Amino acid sequence: MSAHGTYEQTDGTPAVRFVRELRHPRDAVWRMVTDPAELAHWFPCEVQLGEPRAGAPMRFVFSPDFTLDGEVLECEPPARFSFRWGEDVLAFTLDEHAGGTRLTMLHLLNEEGAPAASKTAAGWHLCLDALGERLDGRTPDVARDGRPTPEWRARYEEYQAAGVPSGAEVPEG
Repeated sequence: MSAHGTYEQTDGTPAVRFVRELRHPRDAVWRMVTDPAELAHWFPCEVQLGEPRAGAPMRFVFSPDFTLDGEVLECEPPARFSFRWGEDVLAFTLDEHAGGTRLTMLHLLNEEGAPAASKTAAGWHLCLDALGERLDGRTPDVARDGRPTPEWRARYEEYQAAGVPSGAEVPEG
């Protein structure tokens, strides 16, 4: 199975999907995708969330000057967690698989649409790599300053070369 995401249309909405097979129990992966203290180690911004339940408000803090509001859309422990992230929707599905967990992440791209797919895929690729590192007991290095890293640029070019739509503005760095 490839660590790379795929581009698709989901009910007419452009989306990026990742499927990762993790050697960890579903409960451990569930904590990674729902607990703000764990999200802090791999998610691209600070996540503010009280109790993870459908309808709960969320806030995503990128910097003191840039935040997004969101809301939990689905919370079915330990199998499904989805939320609105600004204008986009993120959905995590966790299935038991071969002594571990199959994590499927779907990002529905509403704000910038298809032109943001390569940019989005490159970012999530690195974030999900960091999630795996955290599960393995390592401390991942997650860049949160909004500037593209050399690793991000390499992934971005891979997604573009694979035909994933691009064209959205990319920050200088």
